[in-house]
Amino acid sequence: MDGLKKFLNNFEGYVCVVTLLVMSVVIFWQVVCRYVLKSSLPWSEELSRYLLVWTSFIGGAYGVRLGAHIGVEAFTLLLPKKAQKALNIVVMIACLILCAVICKFGFEIVQTQLSKNQLSPAMRIPMGYMYAAIPVGMIFFIIRYVQDIIEAIKNFNKDEKKEAAE
Repeated sequence: MDGLKKFLNNFEGYVCVVTLLVMSVVIFWQVVCRYVLKSSLPWSEELSRYLLVWTSFIGGAYGVRLGAHIGVEAFTLLLPKKAQKALNIVVMIACLILCAVICKFGFEIVQTQLSKNQLSPAMRIPMGYMYAAIPVGMIFFIIRYVQDIIEAIKNFNKDEKKEAAE
């Protein structure tokens, strides 16, 4: 059970590792083909671009899980500890709402692309699958923000309890 929990906690990281590995191999092979074999692969740049987009959206959610996103703390640090925690929860809720809105519009874009049957130029893959990175990535963002909000609410009064015990 611990192995499954560890896997799920780091799922986005594993996906990013795999996509970056595939992207690196494809780009390396494209360079070998172009400069050594004097023949170019028509699909390599397109695949690399799509993998980069997917990696960006999934990796962004992993950044939420790690708390790696940039934040401006100048104003927050002036507040009392409890107010800092409350503001942090409000910010996470705002981010959650934003991700939900982006996810909704992302699904609409995917549906539009799939209904038009537009295919990618080189690989002939439906473009809806490429645009699916938006709602899928936002779903991962939403999951991570919900986890963070729950954790922040659970820990909201922990410092006060610790100080009262001392």
